[in-house]
Amino acid sequence: MRLEKHSKAWNEIKTNDSWAIFKIMGEFVNGYEKLSKIGPCVSIFGSARTKPDHKYYKLAEEVAKKIVEHGYGVITGGGPGIMEAGNKGAHIAGGISVGLNIDLPFEQHDNPYIDADKSLDFDYFFVRKVMFVKYSQGFVVMPGGFGTLDELFEAITLIQTNKIEKFPIILVGTDFWSGLLEWVREILLDSFTNISDKDLELVHLVDTPDEVIEILDSFYKEFELSPNF
Repeated sequence: MRLEKHSKAWNEIKTNDSWAIFKIMGEFVNGYEKLSKIGPCVSIFGSARTKPDHKYYKLAEEVAKKIVEHGYGVITGGGPGIMEAGNKGAHIAGGISVGLNIDLPFEQHDNPYIDADKSLDFDYFFVRKVMFVKYSQGFVVMPGGFGTLDELFEAITLIQTNKIEKFPIILVGTDFWSGLLEWVREILLDSFTNISDKDLELVHLVDTPDEVIEILDSFYKEFELSPNF
């Protein structure tokens, strides 16, 4: 009897999985249709738990302002914390402010600084990450948690393996990121040779909005691309 119950439950799961394909497809179609019209943008990542009075919230807001002033749009995860700061800076500067929100049982909710027609909701993390990578010409990564690290290393891996075109990945906050980069160099590169010297060239470590803009502008100049002017 127990085996029959398990078998029935498994068959229901497989049926639900098949129908989920259409929901996944719908998220891809909706994302492609909306984001294909926004032009070159820069994604800003970071913790949803960062409070508005924190130095990194304020820094993310200033970075977003600078990005918009130099003709780029801003994409965030659409939630609170660093994501809100990124959208807020873009909104105040009068630029494109996109939010790719994810449905979570805690922490995540839309922030009020996303353009009304540029807010998208996702149930699937992997669909959302595709949108970040496909429609971003640069990643600005502020201090964050597991989700931020996931997005960071996925972008590095895709560029490293030539699955996507190269774009700048900028870590903001020496005091936060330097320990991780030191571990990458000493353990992944020197001790185990699991990566190459060239892989580390994908990542830039900075502390100021001006440094972020310098890297982005150099990238556009090198590859003869145009921002959203």
